[in-house]
Amino acid sequence: MNDPADLKARLVAQAHTEGFVSCRVCRPWDVPEVAARLAEFVERGFHGQMGWMGERQNWRADPAQLWPEARSVIMLAESYTPDEDPMAAVARADCGAVSVYARNKDYHDLVKKRLKRLARWLIAEAGAEIEVKVFVDTAPVPEKPLAQAAGLGWQGKHTNLVSRDFGNWAFLGSVFTTLDLPVDAAEPDHCGSCRACLTACPTDAFIAPYQMDARKCISYLTIEHKGPVTPELRPKLGNRIYGCDDCLAACPWNKFAVAASDLRYEARPELRAPKLAELAQLDDAGFRAFFSGSPIKRIGRDRFVRNVLYAIGNSGQMDLLPVARAMCDDPDPTVADAAAWAVAQLNG
Repeated sequence: MNDPADLKARLVAQAHTEGFVSCRVCRPWDVPEVAARLAEFVERGFHGQMGWMGERQNWRADPAQLWPEARSVIMLAESYTPDEDPMAAVARADCGAVSVYARNKDYHDLVKKRLKRLARWLIAEAGAEIEVKVFVDTAPVPEKPLAQAAGLGWQGKHTNLVSRDFGNWAFLGSVFTTLDLPVDAAEPDHCGSCRACLTACPTDAFIAPYQMDARKCISYLTIEHKGPVTPELRPKLGNRIYGCDDCLAACPWNKFAVAASDLRYEARPELRAPKLAELAQLDDAGFRAFFSGSPIKRIGRDRFVRNVLYAIGNSGQMDLLPVARAMCDDPDPTVADAAAWAVAQLNG
């Protein structure tokens, strides 16, 4: 069998060849603090309608239970740094602001293919009977705590991973394996006294540094939340129609951000600053066609158009009033409610 240290060095080199910006290793049991943090988060109801956060807490809180045979977790980061100021679209009242990660292809598919190629390489190079499992954000895996345990970076005050090497514009993926690999040192916190991400949040979703009430987070409200958004939060959405990048964009560690290696993360021209009037009029077929291959497609036409109508109501653009009025009789009651709210807002 290969020398574990040599194999790991070659693994890291191969990961960079695949396009990952960082590759580190930890053990599945290296995140004992997750259980208490997750239990408190769910107990206080901060997860909102994300019922899956409360399900299988034993797995999500303890990766060692997810696959007891695993001996190592290979944590990887892939950069999706935007090629323009992500806040530029937020300043345009007649357009919608789409989170940077969702402006092109679905990262789940792209990252998972790279992980699978890397896993196949590892099996071929290990020279022994080993097993692997790959995960990208869809299984009960505490990826950010594992990434910190592996030394990729640390969970910042906005609860996202931050790195001194690549900032915080990165997707995370993991390869669990039965192979014993040398581990890396955990990354300490480097946020210091900075509060830039906390003060940048439009809805004050951070109840304290490192603690978020997801029910107030714009990403949660525009993506995970079903039905009408609480009226007092609607004005704070601004023109954000899918996700929010404010806390990420505010992080000063982004001065070390690494350019995305995959052109499929570059924003589609029509999603850099999409016109609200055009998006509001999408029917189900049009929505599916327009967002084919995009992560936006998973929330469905009704929830998306609801978001667009909130943005119209916040726009102050009277030329969008006829668009909102036309949607007041939409078959979906949440869309119709959003349209009526937008009309009321534009009428003052």
